[in-house]
Amino acid sequence: MFERSYAHHTNDPSCPYQWSERDPASGSWAARLERLTGREKEVLLLLGTGLGNRQLARELSIAERTVKAHIARIIEKLGQETRLQAAMLSVLAHGLLCSHPGCARDDVIPPRRQREPCVA
Repeated sequence: MFERSYAHHTNDPSCPYQWSERDPASGSWAARLERLTGREKEVLLLLGTGLGNRQLARELSIAERTVKAHIARIIEKLGQETRLQAAMLSVLAHGLLCSHPGCARDDVIPPRRQREPCVA
């Protein structure tokens, strides 16, 4: 099913970003991060770790319904549609969200290389 719809959009099925015109790393959402409060940024960072609402609430020492409210506002402010999209942005924007100077994530994720053509 994916191959059929994928081939329908392009003569060169090498990269879905080319036909979807939605590159999640494009950074067009970066300015929207400034709309978030400090607490919302903290929730967003933790959301990117894959924790569920209950675990987020425990980690932040807040009620689960407060976590849900934070996530709803984060999704709205970032112009996203789902929690998953917000979590993906959290991972992509970690460097913009995390101000900790000794962040271990910077040692784990290599810097982004120059864009090369995708090859299937």
